[in-house]
Amino acid sequence: MLFCNIGEAVKYDYLQEKFRVAYKWLQETDIANMPTGKYPLMGDDVIANVQEYTTKPAEEKRFETHEKFYDIQYIVSGEEMIGICRRDGLEETQRKSESDVIFYADPALTGWAYLKAGDLVVVAPEDAHKPGCIAGEAMPVKKVVVKIKI
Repeated sequence: MLFCNIGEAVKYDYLQEKFRVAYKWLQETDIANMPTGKYPLMGDDVIANVQEYTTKPAEEKRFETHEKFYDIQYIVSGEEMIGICRRDGLEETQRKSESDVIFYADPALTGWAYLKAGDLVVVAPEDAHKPGCIAGEAMPVKKVVVKIKI
């Protein structure tokens, strides 16, 4: 699945080498047995962040965007909902430039993707996302967020 506006579809090359390196690593690596942490896949241009957490109600999570990176959000185990919407028009609530994240108030309308083990979503800088939300009931999730530098 890829979520984007047609303007970004032609602006970005979602099959450039950095993305192919990330997809190949996700397919060939035994992530289920890896400890949490950061793993450089292509210097500072492609970094995999292995995470483990328990999903939370959507009201406890925030929409976020990144200025310098795409996200590939890949579920290793568990299930989660991820909110997705356009960044344009969102009310910014917090900016953490050092960690390349901007948080937003919830918009009136949003879309949702239901991700299970093996599923991924690619999020461009123009798109806000709200990851880690409960899908039915709270559960542990192991996930990789691959950061791909623009």
